[in-house]
Amino acid sequence: MLAHVEPVFIDPTTDEGFKRLFGDKVNLINFLNIIFRCRKTITDLTYRDTERIGATEEIGKVIFDLVVQTSTGEEIIIEMQTSTQTNLKQRMLYYASKVISDTAPKGNRKAWGYAIPAVYTIVLMDGFHMPGGDHKTYFHDTCLCHRDSGEIFYEGFGFIYLELINFVKSEAEVEDELDKVFFMLKNMSTLKTLPRIMNSEVFQRFFQLASYAKLTKEERTMYDISLKRKWDAEAVRMYQEGLEEQLKEAKREAKKASITAKAEGIAEGEYKKAIETALKLKEMGLPIEQIAKGTGLSIEEIDKLK
Repeated sequence: MLAHVEPVFIDPTTDEGFKRLFGDKVNLINFLNIIFRCRKTITDLTYRDTERIGATEEIGKVIFDLVVQTSTGEEIIIEMQTSTQTNLKQRMLYYASKVISDTAPKGNRKAWGYAIPAVYTIVLMDGFHMPGGDHKTYFHDTCLCHRDSGEIFYEGFGFIYLELINFVKSEAEVEDELDKVFFMLKNMSTLKTLPRIMNSEVFQRFFQLASYAKLTKEERTMYDISLKRKWDAEAVRMYQEGLEEQLKEAKREAKKASITAKAEGIAEGEYKKAIETALKLKEMGLPIEQIAKGTGLSIEEIDKLK
């Protein structure tokens, strides 16, 4: 029986790994500043309530993975998704809209003047592709812009998707801080030491918090359960993908069989028609050679006709 091998670092894409790494304010600030690529500088933030109650019982409630408010009033949603989501983009649009609507006062809208805060949604996607994506792009930074020129129309409503499955760079191929984030998120749980390229204060803190050896007994138990859930979900996803591929192959074979059957049906119909024509021409006394030339039948086939 093989002994259980403990990891050196935890998996940041598990529920417990995500909470541990991004529940640390300094880590989260560093992460966000890298993700925004110097477009904004976050110096402080406050963790917000992740549960938002609907306006009516029918609407229900929304529970986010993480919501923070920056010191300048911006609202940021951070979601960890490890399985394909139905209408992923629409779902994130709804989440962001929910945060915006919650900022509106119950009354005195005129005085408020729709001074809504900037709202950004960041989605870490692990194990599945962006719907309609090209399977190559791993960083999607979107906002409202003019369709023709690409000029930004409104900056304060943005969506950033980190499509981890598309990031395939090796340590030697990592180019910048953003690549380092991707490399860390995708490979942390399989690494044995801190990568040389990440020997900076920012990433040292991430890896220190991710140390499996530093987890308490209770934290290890919770993490192990979280990791098993991820593995189970991945097994289910792979099984479903296998079934989908089998279904696609069955449809392809059925289509081929249908085309073949149709072609054979047409050929059989044309042959019967040629036989009927040959019989009529033979009754009219035309030479067999001419009948063969006109119908495409062989002389032997025409000789046998009565």
